[in-house]
Amino acid sequence: MIVLKTAREIELIRKACIISAEALKVAGEAVKPGITTWEIDKIAYDYIKKQGAEPNFLNLYGFPATACISINDEVIHGIPSKKRVVREGDIVSIDLGAKVDGYNGDNAATFAAGKISEEAKRLCDVTEKSLYIGIEQALAGNRIGDIGSAIQKYCEENGYGVIREYTGHGVGAKLHEDPSVPNFGTPGRGARLLPGMVIAIEPMITQGGRAIKQLPDGWTVKTKDGKLAAHFEHTIVITKNGPEILTAAG
Repeated sequence: MIVLKTAREIELIRKACIISAEALKVAGEAVKPGITTWEIDKIAYDYIKKQGAEPNFLNLYGFPATACISINDEVIHGIPSKKRVVREGDIVSIDLGAKVDGYNGDNAATFAAGKISEEAKRLCDVTEKSLYIGIEQALAGNRIGDIGSAIQKYCEENGYGVIREYTGHGVGAKLHEDPSVPNFGTPGRGARLLPGMVIAIEPMITQGGRAIKQLPDGWTVKTKDGKLAAHFEHTIVITKNGPEILTAAG
């Protein structure tokens, strides 16, 4: 069931989203060759706690960390580790959120470790642009399929694969709420977008095919062909005047 948020609830979500965005920013700034993914995760954890919030990924469905940190051909849900060292040329996707006063924020981005290849940079650029192309379709009166269709069309026209198995979602008192927000779809199909809906849009795009596999750790998802993947996400609210990005870092 899709829950339209009150003005008060939107303000509480906004507060959580601001903390989420700043945590992602400081975690991303830490992405450099030689750092471990565990160290990046701790930076995010410490920041969120310092703001009086809780890291909402930690222990969610049993996930053991503050952030999902996925490198290169890892699409999502990478588990931070003291043994996983970021290398020059890696692309590092960080997905995290914060909960404060009972409401959640959620966002993600892919960061470059040192100098990355032109191919990796193009993938990241296209994935990030596709997020904003999707957001442009998040207008009251449009439908969920308009968002996914716009993302899919742009990414596939650029030669990239679009993950089907994982999607964006509603955000509120629960981190994952209805509706599901796929990164593919048909214009004019799906739930109608209404003012007060809060959703996370999060394209997960691959350099090669869209087939994926889950590792034995039960979390990490990689591309089957071993090619790169990128991930960007914002939490937004639908308003009568258009979409508003709640996770825009200052």
